[in-house]
Amino acid sequence: MSTLLRPLAGAFRCGVALRTAAYHRGWLQARRLHRPVISVGNITVGGTGKTPLVAWMAEALLRHGYRPSILTRGYGRTRQRDPLVIDPAADRKPDPRHAGDEPALLARWLPEVPIVVAADRYRAGLLAEDRFGVDVHLLDDGFQHWALARDLDVVLLDATQPLSDGALLPAGRQREPCAALRRAQIVVVTRTELAPPDALERLACNLNPRALIVRARTRLAGVRELAGGGSPAGADYRNLPVFAFCGTGHPHAFLADLKLWGFSVAGHAAFRDHHRYTGRELGQLTAQARAAAARALVTTEKDICNFPPLNERATSQEEQMAILVCHAPVDVHEAPVLEQALLAVLPR
Repeated sequence: MSTLLRPLAGAFRCGVALRTAAYHRGWLQARRLHRPVISVGNITVGGTGKTPLVAWMAEALLRHGYRPSILTRGYGRTRQRDPLVIDPAADRKPDPRHAGDEPALLARWLPEVPIVVAADRYRAGLLAEDRFGVDVHLLDDGFQHWALARDLDVVLLDATQPLSDGALLPAGRQREPCAALRRAQIVVVTRTELAPPDALERLACNLNPRALIVRARTRLAGVRELAGGGSPAGADYRNLPVFAFCGTGHPHAFLADLKLWGFSVAGHAAFRDHHRYTGRELGQLTAQARAAAARALVTTEKDICNFPPLNERATSQEEQMAILVCHAPVDVHEAPVLEQALLAVLPR
């Protein structure tokens, strides 16, 4: 941790403690929706795999006959004060600029699930209940959203990222001290394909012996080629040198996963989380890929949500290069156990 940032991290810790105490002591009141709320969150900034786990949980609830909604803030979207309701539809493709990239991605993955994007998640939940008759809410990135009461807190820990109380913002990546794990009923340790989860599991168990702890990994479920590039088949990706790029909360994990999945990575570039690409940047990435002797670009589904419109991308044959897109959902090791823990807080 940077010595210069330690005083700021100390001030941040005090602010977190005061806000937590304000809700615990009743100085501030959490509002409760009419239907149960399951929060999915973490105690760090950056990608721990929340979006794929929200999708996994929504699919599990659908299989058991529930009608879930997803309540999310929609980081980086325009007109953030106005709630955006994304109605269920088979072919819906909301504009990521208006919805945010992660809500737009969830909308494509879960066409039958209503999504309400708003900073005020209580208001969003009332909209979902009134308009769609949902019977359970999934609160995306909700662990620090004290303003909305929840029935279950699911917290994700990234196996590749150790935790330390000396690493609070802005000096480190943590939003809260490790003791915040005591509030969770379920802890999911993600990216166990890249690092052993034992240390984080011991930490969570010592702090919260009553919590259910499960493991999850990122699984490559498919590779497709984004329309408009050259044409190596997605099935042949293992035989191609590729140039990887992404704008996610943990770009190094994507690179490590690609190598684990058998990609031959000739070069790579990383951008800030939620980065919105320009046509010029895509052209520059193509040039970097050619300089590295790569035959294709490869990225994530979240990143293509942030691509510019087709008319702003390169069109000449010389500038085009195939872009491979990885579909990589979460794979929960103890899936039936986690499903039953979710169902236990819901009315039958």
